[in-house]
Amino acid sequence: MPGMSRKAVVALAASASIALLATACTGQSDSGGSDDASKETTLNFWHAWSAPGEVKAVKSLVAGFEKKHPNIHVDVVGNMTDDKINQALRAGGDKAPDVVSSFTTNNVGKFCSSGAFVDLGPFFEKADIDPEKTFPKAMNEYTQFEGNRCTVPLLGDAYGLYYNKTAFEKAGITAPPKTWSEFEKDAEKLTVTKGDSYSQLGFMPNYHGWESTTEHYFGQFSPTYFDSEGKSNIAKDPAFKKGFTLQKRLVDALGGYQKLEKFRSKLGDEWGPKHPFHTGQVAMQLDGEWRLGMAEEAKPGFEIGVAPLPVPDDQADQYGKGYITGTIAGIAATSKKQNAAWELVKYMTTDTDAVVGFANAIHNVPSTLEALKSPKLKYDPRFKTFLDIASNPHSTTTPASINGGTYLVSIQQFGYDYESGKARDLEAGLRKTAAQIDTDIAQAK
Repeated sequence: MPGMSRKAVVALAASASIALLATACTGQSDSGGSDDASKETTLNFWHAWSAPGEVKAVKSLVAGFEKKHPNIHVDVVGNMTDDKINQALRAGGDKAPDVVSSFTTNNVGKFCSSGAFVDLGPFFEKADIDPEKTFPKAMNEYTQFEGNRCTVPLLGDAYGLYYNKTAFEKAGITAPPKTWSEFEKDAEKLTVTKGDSYSQLGFMPNYHGWESTTEHYFGQFSPTYFDSEGKSNIAKDPAFKKGFTLQKRLVDALGGYQKLEKFRSKLGDEWGPKHPFHTGQVAMQLDGEWRLGMAEEAKPGFEIGVAPLPVPDDQADQYGKGYITGTIAGIAATSKKQNAAWELVKYMTTDTDAVVGFANAIHNVPSTLEALKSPKLKYDPRFKTFLDIASNPHSTTTPASINGGTYLVSIQQFGYDYESGKARDLEAGLRKTAAQIDTDIAQAK
């Protein structure tokens, strides 16, 4: 999903899209398509990609499907937000989408609980496809909610560590850090101050530092966000305390919140060629698989290294894992062509060659275990780091919730308060945030 950061998607999910599918049930998730998929028919497929190369890749993917299913024609509509999709599903009619693709993994709980998308479980069963054996573990997790598999993974995003090999060499660092304690030492070694600023910062730890969000940090600690009763677990699982503590220690060690924010305010845009990792102003970067292509296009004056993010010292044996998210696809409950829609969804998400071709075209991570090891994958050797992260059983994601990514926004907001010193009592802050999350979920229900 190179077009928009996860952080931006989370923020959108929790603000403009907060009412998504919450008030108007758009259909019943009965998974009982009555149409004959062997008959001549036309499907409407809505997706969120908008860049010319990505739109072209989607059309190519659909063309491959139409070649295999000459009786099923697909009208493709791109650049569709979840809000636009929601409005169309409520309105219904011939122009409403039959198949939908969304970047907003955080809205799976809404899609499933509202009945907007059908439960794909019976379709998988009928097709004799076992999702547990087809998709990576984390992708299996983020495409369902409370036993309802109303979405399926359609390519993924994996997060790792980018590092400036030239800067590493100058600092006498011979390999990327594998544990957080090694990372902390390297970040300090790589930081070169200049007056009250920096000529080179080892790492931008602040939560506003592009992809350095709470969920990306915490993913390396393998946290459990909710307990067995669906209550927030952030005040009970020590992974959260460790994650917040690590980030705050980095902030303090690298100059303090104010100094870092002042430096950050003068840095380039996350999506432009002047991104501070591209320019050498920041030596290490937490980011998704798309950054490699963007960084190389910017023609940096150094060699780029790619590695998994570090892990806690007491989880050193799990080095290689990472945080995973991605694009999802589903079938609209309002569709009267659900069997034909399933044929399209099945092709796009489980046909190995289709998944590989699409991944090659838009430089995202393939979303099936078979595609991840396909010899037809074309990629820079460094990209393999993200393929390995995606297939690593220890890799993590954030679970679906009935009110989307609201709980993540609450955690991130506390992160802003804690890193800046506005909130000083970590344990009290975690308890208060957990209570807020539980209240928000109870209200959504």
